[in-house]
Amino acid sequence: MKKVIIAVLGVLLFAPAAFADNWGLGLKLGYAENDPKSMKAVNAPEFDENGGYFGLEVLHEWDLDETNKIGAKLGWDVYGENEIKGAGGKLTETTYAFPLTVYYKQDYGVQNWSWFAGAGVTFLRTELDFDAWIGKDDDSKNKVFPHIVVGGEYRFTEVFALGLEGRYNIGAKVKKDGAVYSDRSGFGAALTGRFYF
Repeated sequence: MKKVIIAVLGVLLFAPAAFADNWGLGLKLGYAENDPKSMKAVNAPEFDENGGYFGLEVLHEWDLDETNKIGAKLGWDVYGENEIKGAGGKLTETTYAFPLTVYYKQDYGVQNWSWFAGAGVTFLRTELDFDAWIGKDDDSKNKVFPHIVVGGEYRFTEVFALGLEGRYNIGAKVKKDGAVYSDRSGFGAALTGRFYF
């Protein structure tokens, strides 16, 4: 059993170095549909609704032939806060998402456009922070839902590509005790920068 464990650890440690040119890191700056229904229903003097998001991702691609690839990527998206303010205090909703995507890519190399399409699942966490004159309270809720992705990128060099990505979240409504914390269902788009190594 020890030999099997050592062999598996060896593969995990040395395989990334052997296939280093198929790894990448990405940055995303985008906007996605955002519908904090219950917060909208509160008649508050100030209401801020924010659909913007910033994302990081790590990816790996496997070559099928010279132009066709299969890839997988795991991201971390930080959405803009939704917030209401009133005489009683302030309620802030913060949302994080971890999308896991498997995709097919047609890669035409340096100084060319490449296209990809895929699907996956997203783990989303919404946190509510209520700060009032009578005290503080917080709550959170998680949701897992499917998504589909399409996009393209222009490969400027072997190392860097810039592109656009569109994503559609399916059934991304976060509910608890009848209240809708956040509904991130629908379309989103992002400008992406990827670094390959």
